[in-house]
Amino acid sequence: MTTAVDDAAARMSAFIRDPYPTLARIREAGAVSVVEFGEGLPVYLVTRYQDVRAALMDPRFGQDVRRSQAIASGRGSGLTLGSEVVHMLNSDPPDHTRLRRLIQGVFTRRRVDMMRPLVERIAGGLLDGLRGRETADLVTDFAFPLPIMIICELLGFPPEDMQDFRAWSTAILTQGGELTFDQATAELNAYLRELMTARRASPRTDILTDLVQARDAGELTEQEVFSMVFLLLIGGHETTVNLLGTATLALLHHPDQLAWLRANPAAMPVAIDEFLRYESPVSMATLRFTNAEVTVDDVEIPADELVLLSLGAANRDPARFTDPDRLILDRGDPGHLAFGQGLHRCLGSFLGKLESEVALTGLLERFARIELAAAEETLPWRNTIMLRGLESLPVSLDG
Repeated sequence: MTTAVDDAAARMSAFIRDPYPTLARIREAGAVSVVEFGEGLPVYLVTRYQDVRAALMDPRFGQDVRRSQAIASGRGSGLTLGSEVVHMLNSDPPDHTRLRRLIQGVFTRRRVDMMRPLVERIAGGLLDGLRGRETADLVTDFAFPLPIMIICELLGFPPEDMQDFRAWSTAILTQGGELTFDQATAELNAYLRELMTARRASPRTDILTDLVQARDAGELTEQEVFSMVFLLLIGGHETTVNLLGTATLALLHHPDQLAWLRANPAAMPVAIDEFLRYESPVSMATLRFTNAEVTVDDVEIPADELVLLSLGAANRDPARFTDPDRLILDRGDPGHLAFGQGLHRCLGSFLGKLESEVALTGLLERFARIELAAAEETLPWRNTIMLRGLESLPVSLDG
């Protein structure tokens, strides 16, 4: 006998595999919907492009995680939103301004352009490692190690520890893996504390040393150093991993677009924007709350309500993008919201685009044939509504 729990699990599984039909129905039904988040917590969901873009830049939508948790706690006992550790993604000015100012210089377009040789060297080495293999997992063998090795280089972390980073990231950001959220957080904090002690004793030219020195100068608390490193380490690779996996799968689904891109390799930067629109690596923006009454279209959202902004739904909105459910690499429209907008626009957007451009260009240059090596329905997707990515992408390659 099928139970309501079984039905709910089946619906969630179908949504994780392909959220866009459901998001389209929600978007068509109205400008704002109320959905249940977590343990029966009511949250307002915004899905239309124009409304999502406006909300991303509207200061009446706050992001301070402490306020969000207070609102959730007021709805019922035991409702937790995860860690209350403050970082750039879940804070408002003046905290957000102070934290972002300390790190933003590393990720300017000019500084990122100087990283191209590093990205090309790492990507080339990983691609060389795929030669001669009948099959490879493009997520575990290529998409994951590339950005994690780069962010480890910037932070000054040992790249041999990257599998630990992946395990911590999976436990903290998704529902999966062998560790619980609390275990992963504790292990990551202990790891960072040990490295911080080492940097005090022997400073280096890396981001971690800069953060430790800022802590010792009173510009950051120790917990803020932890949260900053957490954000850079996990946020610095998750989006690129997701983008490389879904972009490759999208090309396999659209052989005409794959042929076009092979014939027009210089168009890769334009193609990256379309990949970002088509499958937004971050499907749902960080949880927000209203700090005043806000009218979205014709819907009034009272103050002190929790709000989710669906980047994935906005980027498939037919009111903004023609034929939005089709990959069109020469669309020439970089207006997607995959990196957010306004105050909280993704700090690592330039680096993520560079990594993806170099990685996909190298992949197509080295391998004349790329084919899916597993049944489509068996591909495992990240078990979260916040991120959109594959856990695994087995392919057969022929150079």
